[in-house]
Amino acid sequence: MSNKFNTEPTVSVGIMSAIEVRFNLHGAYEADGMMTEGAQTATICPDGRIQWNGGTYDEIYFKASSPTCFFLLEDVTIGVNFHWERKESQAFRGNLKLLGGTDVTAVNIVPVEAYLESVISSEMSATASPALLKAHAVISRSWLLAQIGEKGIRSTDGMVETDSERIVWYDRDNHDRFDVCADDHCQRYQGITRQTTPAVADAVAATRGVVLTDADGNLADARFSKCCGGVFEQFESCWQPKHYHYLEARADSPTPTDFPDLTIEENAREWILGNPSSFCNVNDGGILSQVLNNYDQETPDFYRWKVTYDKETLRALVQKRSGIDFGYIKSLEAVERGTSGRIVRLRITGTARTMTIGKELEIRRTLSESHLYSSAFVAENSGTDENGIPETITLHGAGWGHGVGLCQIGAAAMGAKGYSHEEILLHYFPGADLTTLY
Repeated sequence: MSNKFNTEPTVSVGIMSAIEVRFNLHGAYEADGMMTEGAQTATICPDGRIQWNGGTYDEIYFKASSPTCFFLLEDVTIGVNFHWERKESQAFRGNLKLLGGTDVTAVNIVPVEAYLESVISSEMSATASPALLKAHAVISRSWLLAQIGEKGIRSTDGMVETDSERIVWYDRDNHDRFDVCADDHCQRYQGITRQTTPAVADAVAATRGVVLTDADGNLADARFSKCCGGVFEQFESCWQPKHYHYLEARADSPTPTDFPDLTIEENAREWILGNPSSFCNVNDGGILSQVLNNYDQETPDFYRWKVTYDKETLRALVQKRSGIDFGYIKSLEAVERGTSGRIVRLRITGTARTMTIGKELEIRRTLSESHLYSSAFVAENSGTDENGIPETITLHGAGWGHGVGLCQIGAAAMGAKGYSHEEILLHYFPGADLTTLY
């Protein structure tokens, strides 16, 4: 993962795709050799070209005539496939590119530092502590530049698709027509829709060009999630079988080396069913509001949570989400756990089929209509019918998200306790260095 940025780059962000994209240009934009503004509509043709303004195009580039120009996109889907999914209109500065294909795809081209101001305000509240805002600016910049630097590189090492096992992961490599998307798959980016503050601008400016690097000076793959659940997960538990020294198991506490081995089932069960102290074990509304936007706060329980399915619901759910008919589910067993207690490989035993699935996101997708909060759970069967099938299966879980890298809620708690952004970063990325690129 090389470091090749000496000046501030731009980033192309995929915002939405639809058969018809309605947008409004506020200020003059140049497209197809002419100036245009106001309400616009672009529609995909049967041949994959874009119909706009009486002509057809493979792609259209709208260049803003000044920094004050912005465009509004209607019906942008946010929280794709998550429980808070919804549509809203969103506004963006910078340039707009429309790409043809199956749908019209709207892409925003914007300088990296301006992109980061929006990401920080979209990923969390713009009123968060200065330490948290600066820490998030550094990791978001690091992650973004790492993705741009590795664009087009895809590894499937370790993926398995057989009759008895499905081990897959989902990462940035879904995108080949732009650098990153605007949703949770990459980093939440909602343009100027989310109100920013001078504090956000100050945090981005104060850390301009600063990134995390490894011992060899390479850009760090700086991941983050909402809540680790008390212990950090390692990169290889969720994605490619590659170990990064700065993404290692640690407790989310002032004593980071004091935690049980959660790869051992007995320890994981006790940990998940317990309520251990950690930075992210917090219910202070002031701290949580720094990280959780209005729709995130629809999730009241995240450090420890519980979901119960009856046998009919679980059978239908698993078949719908996996595309496989397991019959009635008899058991859900952890075959392999990661360092945070998250299940890496899960054996699903049904009356019609038994199969092992992984990694964590595949497990979360299979066991929820949207996404299970995390794969750190223990399954509890209750009652059996005349055929020995559990009447209900309850998942007792810990954390929200993959748990790798920075824990946003834990970092918010650290900021509230007076930790600096450097201390926060080196807590979640032990052994990493802070480097200024530009």
